[in-house]
Amino acid sequence: MLVRCLYASRAAKPLSPHALDVILKQCLKNNPGSGITGLLCFADDIFVQVIEGGRDQVCELFNTIVRDDRHLDVRLLAFEEIAERRFGSWTMGQVNIDNINPGLLLKYSEKAELNPFTCSAGATMALLDELVATGAISQLQ
Repeated sequence: MLVRCLYASRAAKPLSPHALDVILKQCLKNNPGSGITGLLCFADDIFVQVIEGGRDQVCELFNTIVRDDRHLDVRLLAFEEIAERRFGSWTMGQVNIDNINPGLLLKYSEKAELNPFTCSAGATMALLDELVATGAISQLQ
């Protein structure tokens, strides 16, 4: 059974570009063997991530993230059974939110910022879907 998990968290401390690269490299190393696909956004101190895969694997990964001391305020925004993946060919995609048109962010939230803590899970997923459709996501290799 496939599931999709959408969560948000805050970085426990400011992340350097190197620290973010380390996280992304962990995704590339660990996710294929677990059948995990997904998307990661990071802006300011906020992470938004979609994780797809088997129920047990996604739950284990989410629990690992909750226990990870690099994350604070981990919030499960949505968890659902799915018929198919949105990111099936992606080990993990990355969005550089600094390159996003502020109008796109305003379309789904109160301010031109990525803040899933202040909008619905549906609005957050719609924003991510639009980022995929506009090519704003770079696929990690």
